[in-house]
Amino acid sequence: MKKMKKILYASLVLGIIIMGAAYYGYTEYNRKSTNLADAKADYIVSVNDIISQFSKDEPGSNAKYLSKVIEVSGQIKKIDEDENGFYTLVLGDTASMSSVRCSLDSMINKKVSSFTTGQTISIKGVCTGYSTDDMGLGSDVILNRCVPAKN
Repeated sequence: MKKMKKILYASLVLGIIIMGAAYYGYTEYNRKSTNLADAKADYIVSVNDIISQFSKDEPGSNAKYLSKVIEVSGQIKKIDEDENGFYTLVLGDTASMSSVRCSLDSMINKKVSSFTTGQTISIKGVCTGYSTDDMGLGSDVILNRCVPAKN
């Protein structure tokens, strides 16, 4: 009888753990990304300043900026569209090979027509890294889920 109670108790505990794990997995799988349009920027910086900071001290800049909401302002050098219809704004000085690459949030794809090359813009996004180029072709700071900053 005692053995049967232990088995029943262990089965009950195991069932609760499995249900908790399943609920956690379900909620994480269905979690929506936060809209950055209303998010407060952790840092506000110009395109040239953030590129300069990363090129001088990449480890320190990674510690400061990675996974943070960054608002950058600068000139649009190029507007890229990938094969899936997603857009990336390339910001920076046209004389420089380095830039800030801002992958736009899919919610604002319809607003891309309002952007033009040469336009100065402020945009918010989550910093996901720095892509160095050892061949001298320029390096890129990468921002994802970007939205225009409210002024």
